[in-house]
Amino acid sequence: MKLIFFDIDGTLIGNGTHTLAESTREAVRGARSNGHICIVNTGRTWRMVGDWLPNQERFDGYLLGCGTMARYGEEILWHSTLSERQGRRIMEGLDRYGIDTLLEGAEDIYARTLPEIRTDTFRRHMGKGLAGICKAWTEAPGHFDKFFFFSDEDWRAEGFRQEFGEELSFIDREQGFWEVTPAGFSKGNGIRLLAERLRIPMEDTVAVGDSSNDLEMLQCAGTGIAMGNATQALRDIADYVTTDVMDDGIPNALKWLGVI
Repeated sequence: MKLIFFDIDGTLIGNGTHTLAESTREAVRGARSNGHICIVNTGRTWRMVGDWLPNQERFDGYLLGCGTMARYGEEILWHSTLSERQGRRIMEGLDRYGIDTLLEGAEDIYARTLPEIRTDTFRRHMGKGLAGICKAWTEAPGHFDKFFFFSDEDWRAEGFRQEFGEELSFIDREQGFWEVTPAGFSKGNGIRLLAERLRIPMEDTVAVGDSSNDLEMLQCAGTGIAMGNATQALRDIADYVTTDVMDDGIPNALKWLGVI
């Protein structure tokens, strides 16, 4: 039996879409029917997953927010939220360095209004449907698990990272974008914790991904599979490189793995 972890964006779905290809759905269904456990492992929090992905295909569980939350079946195994006090300090730091940010919680996401956002780049990012579902920035303390920010000048991101480096982990998403979690949480650590909870040896774990926040996931899993559209860094460490997400990447990966 394999414990298989799938990223979402660029892995299960094409970037910018919310639809699983029928071939991907059939492949996941086939692996599960053959006795393997299929888990979504994503940087997204439940707020950005729960209203659409479970309706398209059944997965055995979800690792969410880069490991800050785990759902298995109908049970929440763990959930870590930044405290109100820590959240306020972080938000004050982000404001002090002039960093545009999306704060992500399991129930809601939070951001400043579009006119309040400092950079055109982040305003465009938020304008792709995110701004309309965000709650007010001031409501966020005590309710967010992780966050995503953009910095157009290196000194802003570097100053914030130096000040908060001991309590937060930073993932460079390139071109000025950063994904940030509480220290000790990551997609990779989520795999280790869930495998231990389910008593499945790490050599029987599999990770499938495409981007920089999947790097530790592929490094820690017993088998790492990179999508054909993956970054070069991911392709370099993968045990197998499948085809692109839109070219039956998941079915081909699971066939190579021998689980369908």
